[in-house]
Amino acid sequence: MKVKFLIIKPSSIGDVIHALPFLKALKDTFPQSRIEWVISKNNEGIIRGNPMIDELIVFDKDSWKVPRKFFRTLKDIRNLIKTLRARNFDMVIDLQGLLRSGLMTFFTRSPLKIGFGHAREGSRFFYNKRVCVDPGLHAVDKNLTVARAIRQYAVSSMQYAEKAEFPLYIDKTAKENVKNLLGEIRENGYIVIVPSARWQTKRWPAEYFGMLISGLSIPCVITGSSADEKIAQEVMDASSGKGINLCNKTSLKELIALISGAKAVISNDSGPMQIGAALGIPVIALFGPTDPEKTGPYGWQTNKNLKVIRASASCSPCFKKKCKEPLCMSKISVEMVLEELKEYL
Repeated sequence: MKVKFLIIKPSSIGDVIHALPFLKALKDTFPQSRIEWVISKNNEGIIRGNPMIDELIVFDKDSWKVPRKFFRTLKDIRNLIKTLRARNFDMVIDLQGLLRSGLMTFFTRSPLKIGFGHAREGSRFFYNKRVCVDPGLHAVDKNLTVARAIRQYAVSSMQYAEKAEFPLYIDKTAKENVKNLLGEIRENGYIVIVPSARWQTKRWPAEYFGMLISGLSIPCVITGSSADEKIAQEVMDASSGKGINLCNKTSLKELIALISGAKAVISNDSGPMQIGAALGIPVIALFGPTDPEKTGPYGWQTNKNLKVIRASASCSPCFKKKCKEPLCMSKISVEMVLEELKEYL
């Protein structure tokens, strides 16, 4: 059955990774289908070049927030609406579940608009088919629930992959660039360190990351975006210069390639943590204010290569973005992380 799909999942990095098993399930069920994806400009590197996606519809989400770019934003919105209307999709699936994504769904001419029954900001009112999911499920399983609903709605006899698979594309050019960046380090193995996170409360102290690096014999590569340069330098200082600072020196595609060659990833609850898990790389994830049952590295409860470390804080998970004293993170000791890391070295 040839169907023209649109997936709306613009951000963030981890959320896009969580949607990849949905993409795989959709393609397995409709192998002849055409699939397009709405993605924000700063995240397109995650799925650019993925053979399962026929085309990306990219918009600059971050520039929309800048008041001085108001008129440019209006023009961008008009162009996006024009593009969505012109494509004539058979089915549109909103996996973001926010007002902006709901409006995108509305502006398509698709006869079937699908989204979560619990979608926020009123976005569910733009769908004509709402899928109810268990709020306690992991984000990956929520998306797969939608995939199962589509299968039941459209076809009842096709084969369908129940197991979550992450079709994360590794760009060949990016892989070569990373080889050149790492040099001889790549030959003997390295660990990727992710010291930042979108919420300040989700960050393990930079000093602890530095102490961890200084106690390891294996090279540790610090990653991050331009916004993370300060915390990356703090980690470097605390490691007595022993870390290898590649913060703001890799593109998103190169970050994926970098992680794909690592012996392990040590990370806060972040997008790179999800990339490591999706690639099958051993991950040690440090969790505090968020719930690993819902957003942890997928399958960590049964996969011995995926470790979640949490401190015994009665207030965790609180889902707060600000906290005067985030004990849930500061109580995770360097020794706890070293103990979990032993079997990968």
